[in-house]
Amino acid sequence: MALSVGDTAPAFTAKDTNGKVTSLSDFAGKTVVLYFYPKDDTPGCTKEACSFRDSYAEYKGKDIVVLGVSADDESSHQQFAEKFNLPFPLLADVDRSIIKAYDVDGGGYAKRVTYTIDPTGTISHVYTSVKTETHASDILADLGL
Repeated sequence: MALSVGDTAPAFTAKDTNGKVTSLSDFAGKTVVLYFYPKDDTPGCTKEACSFRDSYAEYKGKDIVVLGVSADDESSHQQFAEKFNLPFPLLADVDRSIIKAYDVDGGGYAKRVTYTIDPTGTISHVYTSVKTETHASDILADLGL
């Protein structure tokens, strides 16, 4: 069942880059950009992560949370985040429960899909076609920021 604009975002809990348990409910009242990507430290995934890194000050200044999700484990996320100086959390969805809940299972990895979740927990945007180099700025433009 594909998720659409207007759907309630499925709740989730996972460990982040630093082993901190993170849940969607932690960000109630904030806009959340939840982006799924196939694998740490691959060319397209690196470009996408770096686009968020390079726009991160704008997101933070607007009180928008950025969360990256893949099936990679915490150790892989730590290495990826350190190598590219990523200032936002990456969630380790090793059992692929979040990937499945958001209907982005590509058969062992996450498809490249992004959901923007509004402060009430409702999906406001769905991106299934992503330009990795400009994705972060494209989302800001769509949000009118």
